[in-house]
Amino acid sequence: MPDRRTHRGPHPEDEELFATGAIPRLQEATRDLCWLLSRGYAAVSALKLVGDRHALRQRQRIAVARSACSDTESARRAGRRLDLAGLNGRKLLVDGYNLLTTIEAALAGGVILAARDGSYRDMASMHGSWRRVAETGPAIDLIGGFLKMADAPDCHWYLDRPVSNSGRLRKLLADRAASEGWHWSVELADDPDRVLAAAQEPIATADSAILDRCTSWVNLAAELIRARIPDAWIVELTCSPGMTNDEIRMTKPE
Repeated sequence: MPDRRTHRGPHPEDEELFATGAIPRLQEATRDLCWLLSRGYAAVSALKLVGDRHALRQRQRIAVARSACSDTESARRAGRRLDLAGLNGRKLLVDGYNLLTTIEAALAGGVILAARDGSYRDMASMHGSWRRVAETGPAIDLIGGFLKMADAPDCHWYLDRPVSNSGRLRKLLADRAASEGWHWSVELADDPDRVLAAAQEPIATADSAILDRCTSWVNLAAELIRARIPDAWIVELTCSPGMTNDEIRMTKPE
């Protein structure tokens, strides 16, 4: 079935699955999963155990899985994280789809997960094909303007060559950068994750597999959303084992 979406917004069930009353259970499930991962339990079996215990629906399980990590992973990712201000003129490598879809989702009112490692992650999926949505242009402009204001204009974007329409997105990004005077280059790669994980330059991504292997990274999506999209629907699942629900907040636009 062709993808006919025109927005990167919430799933029809998200109002129920991520309602205020559901958040404490999701936070407790995230704490439980973090505890199990920290003690060496396999991710798949640990998620099933936690999901069954808390009677989580499928999208809730996905949210908990995307938000949790072990104590070791959390500490290592924190140690590699740089602020945008800390780039000091260095080129930034951008995990293109990872960043763009998160900003699109935030603009469209989709669920944005504030994960334990501080990353902001969306709940969207592309199913192997990219499609331009109403939020694509505004998201690109937000990213470009934010990087320029942060004095970090020199970026090299990586897009997945196997994803359909990546060539169209490359042209869109390159044309917009040229018109605005942004120092961007855009490359199609067969396996961007491998390239980014091995790079010596800082990476803008929230992909956990890259975060666990890269030299340094910038939490660009989170920094941008906090600064430029104040009404984004942020579901806070940043909790660490032992944190109480009173120490965690959840915000949702009216």
